[in-house]
Amino acid sequence: MLQQGASASIFAPVEVVFTERDDGCHLLESPFALGPYPGKIGEFLYHWAEREPDACFLAERGADGKWRRLSYGEALIKVEALGQSLINRGLNAERPVMILSGNSIETALLTLAAMHVGVPAAPVSPAYSLMSRDYVRLKHVCDLLRPGLIYAASAETFGGALAAVRDSGAEVISADGAGELVDGALSELLATVPGPELRVRYAQVGPDTVGKILFTSGSTGLPKGVINTQRMLCSNQQAIAQAWPFIEQERPIIVDWLPWHHTFGGNHNFNLMLRNGGALYIDQGKPMPGLIEESVKNLREISPTLYFNVPGGFQALLPYLEGDEALRDMFFRRLKLIFYAAASLPQTLWERLEKLSIASLGYKVPMVSAWGATETAPLVTIVHYPIDRAGVIGVPAPGCQLKLVPQMGKWEIRVKGPNVTPGYWKNSDQTRQAFDEEGYYKIGDAVRLADPTMPEKGVVFDGRIGENFKLTSGTWVHVGELRLKLIEAAAPVIQDCVITGHDRDELGVLVFPSEAGCRHVAGETGAALQDKSLWSCEAVVNHLRRALQEHNRNSGGNSNRISRCLILTQPPSLDAGEITDKGYINQARVLECRAELVEQLYADGEGVLRL
Repeated sequence: MLQQGASASIFAPVEVVFTERDDGCHLLESPFALGPYPGKIGEFLYHWAEREPDACFLAERGADGKWRRLSYGEALIKVEALGQSLINRGLNAERPVMILSGNSIETALLTLAAMHVGVPAAPVSPAYSLMSRDYVRLKHVCDLLRPGLIYAASAETFGGALAAVRDSGAEVISADGAGELVDGALSELLATVPGPELRVRYAQVGPDTVGKILFTSGSTGLPKGVINTQRMLCSNQQAIAQAWPFIEQERPIIVDWLPWHHTFGGNHNFNLMLRNGGALYIDQGKPMPGLIEESVKNLREISPTLYFNVPGGFQALLPYLEGDEALRDMFFRRLKLIFYAAASLPQTLWERLEKLSIASLGYKVPMVSAWGATETAPLVTIVHYPIDRAGVIGVPAPGCQLKLVPQMGKWEIRVKGPNVTPGYWKNSDQTRQAFDEEGYYKIGDAVRLADPTMPEKGVVFDGRIGENFKLTSGTWVHVGELRLKLIEAAAPVIQDCVITGHDRDELGVLVFPSEAGCRHVAGETGAALQDKSLWSCEAVVNHLRRALQEHNRNSGGNSNRISRCLILTQPPSLDAGEITDKGYINQARVLECRAELVEQLYADGEGVLRL
């Protein structure tokens, strides 16, 4: 087990090559060359199926509540059967598999089988099927893909979605084969006997073969299909292994809910287990009331060696870890690393996690982060050195080159490397616009050096370039940085927030409240929280007022000072594009959809808190 003060021993050495160019741009890259890596994901499966055929690869709870485990040897047999069935159906590089269902052993096998025989796998957000009313995004995705096969766990659950894409012409497969909208059961595909065509098709798969098509959240329009090649997926895992050499020394174990239609869960975490012979326990819980309990139940039984989550996930889990010593000790028993991503982690959550690890183990479990995008599969920068607070997103991973371009008072980050997408599925215009004249992918994020005199200390995420705006005074407001400050200042009552003030004299904030946090502040029996009338709860209002006033006293100018606040009673809408599955708030979309509330905010209307 990792001992106190030994965190450096689990990480690779840190060095950065930093170049200042005459055009004002800065270049950063690792001096360590990216090591050799396979040309396709299937090589990982073959390796472990031969070396450790009985080792657990995937596990999920069955209908009886018990863990159903799948070994590497069993997975290979099923992947080959499914791969042959796809060949028999005429699927190919232009006829993808479209997966509507969430994380499960079945969706994992179908995804691997498609990639095994050169058929793109396109996992689509279940929210487009289950939380949408008009299915606009789902129809758009289906029209773009023109899939040869669509998989849904059941027609009962996904009936509305299947009806919406009925005219696609694709064969529809479900787990049980029931329902008039379904053409067959997955078990029929699994019964297929592999033939010589399987080996031929597998041999044809190479580094440039499209492995997946992952869809962006659609926060700036309809979702784009991001091409993920086999090279992108495999090179990413090699870069992670070089930064975190400890993952090759002990078989990793994770308990993970992060969705596989996103690059974090589906590429980073899933492939990390596959590459290193790890075990992935599929967590059907989510960081929200009514579902976090399932995650807690799983963590009572399985001790992870690494734990991945987003800030909202840690916020939901922490009260359980803090209130249950046995759960806390089970969680930390063999934990080597805590990893957060998707948004900056408020320092208050960071410190609570550290306090728990010290209480359980006597030392701090290293906490790290990384940064990337769907277009980079996902890793670009990675923390592989001790850090003491959130915000730092690491140094360039081996094989990645960063270009920092001065833009609007910030440093816009652009990326080159074997992990970068060749473009967007069937959209040459979007592909062309995504790259600059030197071939760097324009990701749209801003960063800054943690220490300008020591580039090896890494870069700090500095918000989205497109979110920033000016006040009428001409002062730039850096939204990402300010948003995090407010969430941290008012902890634990703000789940997320949106900054207002574009072309106005003063800044305001629209607050999406954290139900758990507000209950904590108000008391579990607070009547105001029963009907979500948060403004009638004096404890919550006073807490928020004091926190924002304290923030303003230390704000350092109008570009950070909040003049007014409004708690929103309606959560962000997926259909309207206000939020993604992972909980990202789309600043521009919220302001557009809730323009009347913005006007109410500046008219000092009902419920507005003046500061």
